[in-house]
Amino acid sequence: MDELVKSLPSPTLPGLHLPCLDAHKGWLFKWTNYLKGYQRRWFVLSNGLLSYYRTQAEMAHTCRGTIPLATAHIGVGDTCHLVLTSGGRSYHLKATSEAECQRWVSALQQAKANATVLMHHSDDSGDEAPIPHEERALTQGVLKTLANKLDDLSTCNELIGKHGAALQRSLSELEELRASTDSTDKVKAVNERATLFRITSNAMINACRDFLDVAESHSRRWQKALHYEREQRHHLEETIEQLAKQHNSLERAWRENPTSYTGVERPQEGDVSDDNEEAEFFDAMEDSAAFITVTAAKCLLYQRAISFFGVCFLHLPSLWFFKDTSTNHMQLRRTRRTRIPDKPNYSLNLWSIMKNCIGKDLSRIPMPVNFNEPLSMLQRLTEDLEYSELLDRAARCDSSLEQMCLVAAFSVSSYSTTVHRTAKPFNPLLGETYELDRLEEYGYRSISEQVSHHPPAAAHHVTSQRGWTLWQHITIDSKFRGKYISVMPLGNIHLQFHSSGNHYVWSKVTSTVHNIIVGKLWIDQSGDIDIVNTTTKDTCRLKFSPYSYFSREVPRKVTGVVEDREGSAHYILSGTWDDKMESAKIVDSSQGCGGSEGKQKTVYQTLQPKLLWKKYPLPENAENMHFFSSLALTLNEPEEGVAPTDSRLRPDQRLMEAGLWDEANTQKQRLEERQRQERKKREAQANQALEDGEFMDRQSFCPLSFQGYQPLWFDRRTEENTGETTYFYKGGYWEAKERQNWSQCPKIF
Repeated sequence: MDELVKSLPSPTLPGLHLPCLDAHKGWLFKWTNYLKGYQRRWFVLSNGLLSYYRTQAEMAHTCRGTIPLATAHIGVGDTCHLVLTSGGRSYHLKATSEAECQRWVSALQQAKANATVLMHHSDDSGDEAPIPHEERALTQGVLKTLANKLDDLSTCNELIGKHGAALQRSLSELEELRASTDSTDKVKAVNERATLFRITSNAMINACRDFLDVAESHSRRWQKALHYEREQRHHLEETIEQLAKQHNSLERAWRENPTSYTGVERPQEGDVSDDNEEAEFFDAMEDSAAFITVTAAKCLLYQRAISFFGVCFLHLPSLWFFKDTSTNHMQLRRTRRTRIPDKPNYSLNLWSIMKNCIGKDLSRIPMPVNFNEPLSMLQRLTEDLEYSELLDRAARCDSSLEQMCLVAAFSVSSYSTTVHRTAKPFNPLLGETYELDRLEEYGYRSISEQVSHHPPAAAHHVTSQRGWTLWQHITIDSKFRGKYISVMPLGNIHLQFHSSGNHYVWSKVTSTVHNIIVGKLWIDQSGDIDIVNTTTKDTCRLKFSPYSYFSREVPRKVTGVVEDREGSAHYILSGTWDDKMESAKIVDSSQGCGGSEGKQKTVYQTLQPKLLWKKYPLPENAENMHFFSSLALTLNEPEEGVAPTDSRLRPDQRLMEAGLWDEANTQKQRLEERQRQERKKREAQANQALEDGEFMDRQSFCPLSFQGYQPLWFDRRTEENTGETTYFYKGGYWEAKERQNWSQCPKIF
């Protein structure tokens, strides 16, 4: 009797509930190689994926491998063995017992079936609007719970049928007895069958009750959510309809009188309500400097719509507004370009040019534009601001450690645009500048200047209205090593937040372009970034792992630890420099086994990781536009009012972007020859001053009466916190732009 009861799944026995798709985990032995054989690994089955780790502690930061079950084949080998085949690779696993192996097989088959259904469902619903991550996770969790309860009901149904049939046979045999000596045994068997049937029925009833409770609770929640979404959709439709009507009336008014006034007169009395006669609305027209002026009552619908949609409206080019606080007017932002001419298919013998450059500084070697992309190094520096919203979020952080996580993610994000960008930017001419004014869109504006030519050095300054200032002085050292080119940025990046005063300092890692002689060019980032908060002494070390063909780690991997001034770790950072970065808060740490060098490794227990940064997708047709990001496509866009030294006005770069590479090479040679002549003049002046017996300046090693080249917008000073000598923005550029007074700018183009 006891053996029969033990074999029956019950509400309190583990056999009743089939392995849950989200909760099945345990130890299995995985075949590694013929030297090590089977190795013990911790396996976790979740969301149609089977992941494995060396230890349970590794779940927080390092996954050794993941097997998608939707496309995997599940095979059962000898005793306690099972084989998973996915993507042409086979995984040989071994359980500790036959029962454990059977549980894993059942769980894997159920997970594979569910993953296949979800995959087909996602394919069929590809045209639907994207669902927020939190709602999708909640919905999937509920569906999985209901599915598990349904599996329990199916199991109980089969058991009831089985034991019900056995009970019926026992009753039939009991009726056939005629005072037999076996009657006692038969009665005992009938009692055992009845007991089993009662236990199974109770389990069935409990499973039905659980299923009903879950379905009712979530049904009420879904009804509320559906009612709310219907109201919001109805409100949205009404607002859009009113916006469309108002837009048509504005266009009609402009067409009727487009040139007589700088604006269209306000409606006569008795027109649409005029609650506020003072306020006005300005809507910029395409190819026209004129404005349309109407009463605030006319634009009231626009203002309400902007308040209702919030951030959503900022992504609609046709309704992209900002507010001018000085005039209390609404103006239409300019639309940035989204494409450039396709890159011509020019053939070039790379080795014929590079073979004589081994071991040399590439900045001193004339190169045709065929090696370049139509951006200057100053513009590439400015491109680091593509994910400036990370700094906006960091400026709002109360915790300096959380702020450090976002700063670290920002430092990694600047490399995401380089993964396909193997061409070199133009070397800026001495005195060349580049401005990027994004006050309206993103709250910042940037100015950079080439302050030295040998070695090439650039100074960069960014001020944001959203609470931060960034500045850097970068010198590029590049070497050709035969099979690859190494680019080593020298200098520090400084970032200061206005409210807290936290001052962060870090530097860049080495970039390497491989396969210079044979094969497809590819780029890698390697080295360490040490970020220091000089105010609180918090630190973060980011490790960029170099790519290795023999390594099992994720390509382009980046890891890091955020520590306070006492050296206590608080966050683990992980991700890749070409995709995303995550942070996980540390809740406990312990000393693990020794490493390869005999040192003990620290094992951290962390909470679930949170996404810090995710790379934007590249624009359509990016492969034919030098793999430029959305921001990079706008950097060389012609713009009025910039300084005459701005990179946008450089003729060779402008011709290359248009696809006229032969003409661009001619202009490039002319500009470089002119720059060499200017340098010879400065050297001659310095030599003449030396012959006249002038004393040498200790810092510049130039005669005191000879100033040499002096940057126009930057001064060289000593940084107070770090003690390094760097270039600081001395001001004046934006004031000169406002006055359109560029008389002090040199003629370099």
